[in-house]
Amino acid sequence: MSDALIESLTAAVQARPDDLPLRLHLAELLVAAGRGAEAIEHAAQVLTREPGNAAARTLMASALGGGPAPAPAAPSDPAPASAGQAPAAAAPPPATASGSAADPGKPAGGVDWAALEQQFGDAVPPRFARSGDEPEPVAGHADRAFDVERSTVTLADVGGMAEVKKRLEVSFLGPLRNPKLRSLFGKSLRGGLLLYGPPGCGKTFLARAVAGEMGAAFVSLSITDVLNMWVGSSERNLHDLFESARGHAPCVLFLDEIDALGHKRSQLHSSAMRTVVNQLLTELDGVQGGNDGVFVLAATNAPWDVDAALRRPGRLDRTVLVLPPDRPARASIVEFHLRDRPVAGVDLDAVAAATDNFSGADLAHLCETAAEFAMRDSIATGEIRMINQADMLAAAAEIRPSTDAWFSTARNVAMFANQNGEYDDLAAYLKKRKPR
Repeated sequence: MSDALIESLTAAVQARPDDLPLRLHLAELLVAAGRGAEAIEHAAQVLTREPGNAAARTLMASALGGGPAPAPAAPSDPAPASAGQAPAAAAPPPATASGSAADPGKPAGGVDWAALEQQFGDAVPPRFARSGDEPEPVAGHADRAFDVERSTVTLADVGGMAEVKKRLEVSFLGPLRNPKLRSLFGKSLRGGLLLYGPPGCGKTFLARAVAGEMGAAFVSLSITDVLNMWVGSSERNLHDLFESARGHAPCVLFLDEIDALGHKRSQLHSSAMRTVVNQLLTELDGVQGGNDGVFVLAATNAPWDVDAALRRPGRLDRTVLVLPPDRPARASIVEFHLRDRPVAGVDLDAVAAATDNFSGADLAHLCETAAEFAMRDSIATGEIRMINQADMLAAAAEIRPSTDAWFSTARNVAMFANQNGEYDDLAAYLKKRKPR
């Protein structure tokens, strides 16, 4: 085979990379010249664009096997050899002790297909496709990966919540910053804190801020990360998540909507969910793996639905009420949500005074509603105007705080289910809370 012809065709392919017949012809010449490694690249390029191209597959097999290019006849139905003509393909090699042609898991005909699939998996489609209803292979537990984040927000980014920050400083941050003092007082770098309060008041944001303040990893766990229809899978998922947190210590493990995962077992009718709660208790105790350096923050809107065993000392033994933002915090939140909008003459303090009992989510909705008012007028008049104080106050008058419904339920709990004093802080707040 003339090298000059091959070089000429190579230059032509480089000039016309999408000319697949030309590329196939070059690959055929390379195989015939014994340059199988170069032919593989061109056959792979064709298969990338046309996975079902039979000629490219035949050339690839021939190049990988190191033999001459086979005749174009289909391997499953070879054309009969005419008189005086050699067969198009040699008979398959006999089975040996090391492998059989009928055994797809072992080398056949001198070609280790499994190794070649792994080597050229980027460019060549797999030899056998998985059927739609066939389950994917399950990797070992150690191979499972979870989203481990590094939070960039700190407590300085959290508006208000002075009492919550003070409690977090005593529980977590102070001992972490003072290892010698921690050792003197025997304070363990482990623990759990339950954040509860009305929805939309920043419990999740606060957990991320704690992780950022500590410079620790952050792993968020929700019910969708745990629950699985197969028996035992939910417990395994829960264990793997805790193992991931232990492996990235110091780490803040955030259990969102803990009442869904740790609901009172006496109220559960499903034995599967009861075993999930039991597994959660085991993981919080760190029986199989030490929880040193793992800070568990849990959040719920309904602490009265959380199993009592989860809240005993050594588990989620400290409880913090996360209330709606106070007046200075509301002004900061409104300013934050107006930062990228056209604003003129907005009195933040007056807006904060008109939004008592609003949650952070309510304040974000307030700014969105005020922007809608200004945009509606701009469309009607054909002249763009800024968001002004009238828009903000009109939105505040229109929106009802979403915390009202939660406090209605919480009031009953504080009055009739506070025998052990665990909701004293809630009862104290309700006494001074002004109804809207």
